[in-house]
Amino acid sequence: MNRLLPIFMATLMAGGLIVAQAQNPQRDPRTIKLRGDRFKPLTYDEMTPAQRTMLEHLLAGPRGGAEGPFNALLRSPEMGDLGQQFGAATRFATTVPRKLYELAIILTARHWTAQFEWYAHYRAALQAGLDKAVADAIAEGRRPAAMTPDVEAVYNFASELLDTKQVSDATFNAAKTLLSERGVVELINVIGWYGLVSMYLNVDRYPLPDGAPPPLKPLSSARR
Repeated sequence: MNRLLPIFMATLMAGGLIVAQAQNPQRDPRTIKLRGDRFKPLTYDEMTPAQRTMLEHLLAGPRGGAEGPFNALLRSPEMGDLGQQFGAATRFATTVPRKLYELAIILTARHWTAQFEWYAHYRAALQAGLDKAVADAIAEGRRPAAMTPDVEAVYNFASELLDTKQVSDATFNAAKTLLSERGVVELINVIGWYGLVSMYLNVDRYPLPDGAPPPLKPLSSARR
């Protein structure tokens, strides 16, 4: 697996991650305070060389931090390092507009009731220009009453894929017309990566910031 890492890094650089990294000075990994519940937060001194390498790559990358699933992923640092780079590419080296990939992320977070993922990306979606009424309807498990055509195309694609595990021809074609075939593949990548992130967060019972209430209520029925 280690032989794949230089190839993967070169691919991400070609996609534009090198620009984001240049704008994000690396933090001292010894000062990072990881969080977790079932997975004990590791300190830098407790980490193996492979774990330290993964953490250093996280801090040098466009995220500049290690919140979310990465304390858990450190338990398998070689896979975790490849995963965090793939995840960074889904956000920072994609042709999908930010508003639309954030929409896909919160739809995935709602599907899994991933509290921290929703907490982190709800605000990001609004900052990217997603209508608050759309985001709030998703939080409640409702189909939004009104959506712009681009939002509706991505909403339909992501919700069909998550809820039915299939995508109709009409939904696929609408997404392809909006995003191109490349964009459709990158949209699937976003949904897949954040589904994996949701599983890590839910299994770990990853904590919200102190004092923050869980933003999502359990869904009693399928999305309509």
